[in-house]
Amino acid sequence: MKNLEIAQIFEEIADILEIKNVEWKPQAYRKAARALKTCEDVEAIYKKGGIKALDKIPGVGQRLAKKIVQYIETGKISEYERLKKTVPKYLTELMKVPGLGPKKAAKLANKLKIKSMKNLEQVIKQHKIAKLKTFGEKSEENIAKGIALMKKSKKRVLLGVALPIAEEIIARLRVVKGVDKVIAAGSLRRMLETIGDIDILITSTKPELVMDKFTSMKDVARVLAKGPTRGSILLKNNLQVDVRVIPPDEFGSALQYFTGSKNHSIALRKLAIKKGLKISEYGVFKGKKKIAGKTEKAVYKAVNLPYIEPELRENNGEIEVARQGKLPKLLGYSDIKGDLHVHSKYSDGNDAIETITKVAKKIGYGYIAITDHSPSLKIAHGLDEKQLKKKQAEIKKINKKNMGIKVLHGTEVDILPDGSLDYSDKILKQFDIVIAAVHSHFKMTEAEMTKRIIKALENKYVNVLAHPTGRVINKRDAYKVNLEKIFSSAKKNKVALEVDGTPDRLDLNDVHIREAIKAGVKLVCVTDAHSINNLKNMRLAIGTARRGWAQKTNILNTKSWEEIKKWFKK
Repeated sequence: MKNLEIAQIFEEIADILEIKNVEWKPQAYRKAARALKTCEDVEAIYKKGGIKALDKIPGVGQRLAKKIVQYIETGKISEYERLKKTVPKYLTELMKVPGLGPKKAAKLANKLKIKSMKNLEQVIKQHKIAKLKTFGEKSEENIAKGIALMKKSKKRVLLGVALPIAEEIIARLRVVKGVDKVIAAGSLRRMLETIGDIDILITSTKPELVMDKFTSMKDVARVLAKGPTRGSILLKNNLQVDVRVIPPDEFGSALQYFTGSKNHSIALRKLAIKKGLKISEYGVFKGKKKIAGKTEKAVYKAVNLPYIEPELRENNGEIEVARQGKLPKLLGYSDIKGDLHVHSKYSDGNDAIETITKVAKKIGYGYIAITDHSPSLKIAHGLDEKQLKKKQAEIKKINKKNMGIKVLHGTEVDILPDGSLDYSDKILKQFDIVIAAVHSHFKMTEAEMTKRIIKALENKYVNVLAHPTGRVINKRDAYKVNLEKIFSSAKKNKVALEVDGTPDRLDLNDVHIREAIKAGVKLVCVTDAHSINNLKNMRLAIGTARRGWAQKTNILNTKSWEEIKKWFKK
């Protein structure tokens, strides 16, 4: 949990320093923030190796390592507390609007005397921003979209942020005396891309011990409620967590009820009513007689349904399909045989290729693709031809060691605005796998973007389209593109589409995955990892694919590399 808290503070320090026109330091803080989001738990690193171990985290260094230690030991960073007092509070709020940024926020606040979000919305309605020379109509429109996006995402946390927090709390509660079952319910269990709060259900013979432990955890900012069998806390990152201790004979019905979704549960209750039954969190009843409740399977069986996986419970036709006995056998969390999108130190990743390979081998993968960026993406240190040769030689050397895993020489090549690729065909044909991606000019018209991507898909060396809609959850909407045409082109040109497990991407999303599958498109579940810690995000990609009704047969990297290579041949 500390990683995200410190990363957020570092980003806010960077924003304040940028307003003050301080050079270099903002970039250093942002780089460290990115590293903290992807590395392992800083408390564990510090406990194991002290400040020297923190210093070794790529992008951190000795100066910022001291600040991390200060936060671990005191819960505060003195420089942040000092800097906060030097800028008005309203300015830090304005900076949070996606697409506005610190310097633009300061300029607007100064020129239009904006002192609150309400003021900002008022000047947009009056079109005052559009009249400013350095802004204009398009900037005003983008700021309005940013406010809308911020409101939409308010109080919702990324699945990839909430999941490890929930798992950490579950691990702490599992060891409490008397505890038997512990499981997260709600939208987290359904692997929804953003989470409102965390719900945890427990069976225990000693509920009072559970509540004492739960409400006294070190990360608790405030105890919202504490009763004999229910508790609610607010963590320091403002995420709410609710715990309920359930009797064993009600655990299945409570789990079904608190997992949701609301619409799925309503549809299930309607089905029960038609059969003369009543379903609640306490069980399934026929009159006053309880006929099920101990397990979820028993709850579904009571209404003549097979068990429905949590990721499908959105009332999107799953109950009707279940009644027909035609539920898909979803992709399993252990079905992936290799990750096809990973970045190393050669571009903007944190780790060396051999380090990544060893971790991938421990996961159980048969192959791992190192797909560093192409030259156009300068911010990510894209590779030129000379660097590519060095990287290729290193991969050959690693493969000669026979580590029991195949390292693939790949690239994430930029799709340029005209649809051409950032490497020539002469270079592209040297890769084992080519992933094409849009990283710029997001504001094209739908027709322009669609034409741009299709041209890239028609290149005979392109194997995969990365994060196909370009969206960044809570920060940037998807670019305008005709996905129906993209699906058609991908199928025709034998290009797989990504389900990117990066927490703020999850792109394709669940809706588009289902559409892609109906269109006969093959998919790959990948992490787009920039550190070995990111390799864990495969479960986010898998969870998203499952929400899109994906089966093992729909996902290319459930196969061996030899089978994938045969499929890629055009």
